[in-house]
Amino acid sequence: MTGRAAFALRGRNPDVLTCIANLSNDEVFTPPEFANRMLDTLTEAWAAHNGGANIWADPSVRFLDPCTKSGVFLREITSRLTKGLEAEIPDLQQRVDHILTKQVFGIGITYLTSLLARRSLYCSKHAKGEHSIARSFANDTGNIWFERTEHTWVKDNCRYCGASKTILDRGADLETHAYAFIHTDDIRARIAELFGGNMQFDVIIGNPPYQLDDGGHGASAIPIYNRFVQQAIALRPRMLTMVTPSRWLFGGRGLDEFRKTMLSDNRVRVLVDYPDSRHVFASVDVAGGVCYFLWARDSPGPCRVVENETGMQPSVSVRPLLEDGAEVFIRSNRALPILRKVMAVESGSSVLA
Repeated sequence: MTGRAAFALRGRNPDVLTCIANLSNDEVFTPPEFANRMLDTLTEAWAAHNGGANIWADPSVRFLDPCTKSGVFLREITSRLTKGLEAEIPDLQQRVDHILTKQVFGIGITYLTSLLARRSLYCSKHAKGEHSIARSFANDTGNIWFERTEHTWVKDNCRYCGASKTILDRGADLETHAYAFIHTDDIRARIAELFGGNMQFDVIIGNPPYQLDDGGHGASAIPIYNRFVQQAIALRPRMLTMVTPSRWLFGGRGLDEFRKTMLSDNRVRVLVDYPDSRHVFASVDVAGGVCYFLWARDSPGPCRVVENETGMQPSVSVRPLLEDGAEVFIRSNRALPILRKVMAVESGSSVLA
């Protein structure tokens, strides 16, 4: 390969990944601009917690998107690594081959999205096809894995995700929506099976499926994004960042234990909250908004909470996710000083003027 045009992915107008409609409630595609916001947060956090190191100039860092759909995260990561590793691996083809075969991995959530992700990342739905920008894969799947996974039914529901057998036990011709990443009792063994026994990921990033509709048309949909977060943490990456509905911060069906664990975890170092989800997903209205967080395994401490309220400048506060004496997350940074004064008075440690 003699030119750089094949890798100037962001120079095209329009970017094809900004033009794709969501396929269903559990397949909400991440806009490229928002994916890059999350990657900017990762860049800053990696440097802050690793002596100023540039994550995009490190040829040993491994990335996993365990719920890839359009492949936007993997594509943008590859673009940044292609620039960042130029001094380390001067030859463009060798550099891209190294990135795609050694650093960037994904797990498709459906057969269709696995093809789409490969097309975004390799410029071909076949990783070793003639149009692929990779040159060293031995098979067409490359590092984006997908195989049909079945639910494990216990009476009327799946023991892993809670899916309704009545709704999703529907034959071999339709997608099962049994996501491999959460349909296992041992995620580390599962990853070893998919990618090799010595595979350890430094960064896990993604936009997991949010819910499984059990026939209630959304009213009684089962949240499953929490299961992706829990499995990702179990893999012990150095950093984890995911975009999810914000409702886990306050309530929601089946989220009590997850909320308690996450709000008390001082490795959640950044939380960026959007009360209106349309600031992120223009065509999707997620009740309660959406947020993304960054979890840092080796750097516990207070959390930088960024509140993006409609019509207002972002508000930033460095604080615990759970205030002393509080049982719930305080969403408004602006209301926090008032709450602290009230709680101080009630505890007798201060007097209001």
